[in-house]
Amino acid sequence: MISSLEALLFAVGSEGLTKEELLNILEIEETELNSLIDSLKTKYESEESGIELKVLGNSYKLVTKEKEKNYLKKLALETSNNLSESALETLAIIAYNEPITRMQIDDIRGINSTQMLRNLIAKGLIETAGKAEDTPGKPNLYKTTDFFLDYFNLSGINELPELDLDEIEVLEDDDLYKSKYKEEGE
Repeated sequence: MISSLEALLFAVGSEGLTKEELLNILEIEETELNSLIDSLKTKYESEESGIELKVLGNSYKLVTKEKEKNYLKKLALETSNNLSESALETLAIIAYNEPITRMQIDDIRGINSTQMLRNLIAKGLIETAGKAEDTPGKPNLYKTTDFFLDYFNLSGINELPELDLDEIEVLEDDDLYKSKYKEEGE
């Protein structure tokens, strides 16, 4: 059962799971969950592991140990040279709308952005900017970082190019379907 707990926490990543969610998913009593949590914490403390189990906010999360942060920074710098179109799209949405929640980003992109946000956080281009207190569940707000400004050679977010919304072509759902699933030879 400890492996199930570990797998669940790994799968949800930085979102974490609350005690209530874990109890419902694992279908166990609170005393058994507490025992599993203690066992998993002990496992990470006693092994030469780069991760640990923490309670952050109201959620249990697997996080990188503090001693590994320098390696993660190096990794972020190594991999930040090339940004995919999806990464650039997500960055633009955040930069022009910050602070913004993941759900708002998902609504604009039309796709789940959880992994993209993790990647951009790991690269140091975005960070959490508190909680959306007026939104149910109080989700994280995201904003760009000083590293983002350095990366794009900006002195401030106000130096972003103006968006001319009249020049942006908005495709209808029908147009998206036709363009994406066009038959070969058309």
